[in-house]
Amino acid sequence: MKKKIAISQSNYIPWKGYFDMINMVDVFVLYDEVQYTKNDWRNRNILKTNKGLEWITIPVKQNNLDQRVDETKVFLPKWNVKHWKTLQAVYGKAPFFRKYRERFEKLYLEIDTLLLSEINKKFIHEICDILDIKTPIISSTELFLVGDANERLIDACKKLEAKTYVSGPTAKTYIKNALFYENSIEIEWIDYSGYKEYNQMSSPFEHGVSVLDLIFNEGEKANSFLKSFNS
Repeated sequence: MKKKIAISQSNYIPWKGYFDMINMVDVFVLYDEVQYTKNDWRNRNILKTNKGLEWITIPVKQNNLDQRVDETKVFLPKWNVKHWKTLQAVYGKAPFFRKYRERFEKLYLEIDTLLLSEINKKFIHEICDILDIKTPIISSTELFLVGDANERLIDACKKLEAKTYVSGPTAKTYIKNALFYENSIEIEWIDYSGYKEYNQMSSPFEHGVSVLDLIFNEGEKANSFLKSFNS
């Protein structure tokens, strides 16, 4: 089988599609040596509440436009305590919240870094473990990537001996297909449509929320709602 990799910036408590991408590949590369973008998924995500959708955001400081994701730091103390209280208020009555309560409480309250990238990694690894995703996750800095945006992706594929690069559909705006073809690397685009609905505590159903919503509502069955576990 051809080795597959995916490369993505770290997100805070990402949606289920992010974990589908991780589960679809042989190695997942966290690419945080790139510019931090404000009002993006790096430091925030969406919760499904009984009053509708609610953003949950890690307060970070952007010192300049060239600041990288892995240089970005939290600037307000006890943000983690506030977020944990929010999750308890929103999901305290969810069917499986009690099952994972101690695990997430420990994760939130024992955060000992101000670096956004490191915080995101902690949550991604923990959630992968809950979802039974075994894919190795590495940092792009381990690969010493060179070139422009597309060349770095190709360089990562070559250094990891991958013949297939897996990407989300938004990357179609900048991916140079011909360049990948010239380097004998196939591009596989993820289709995020067709997810089946699970039990949410209020309607209407929302797919694009943090994966924590799925975990707290479906427990051990959560990964059965990821497409990669059913393919």
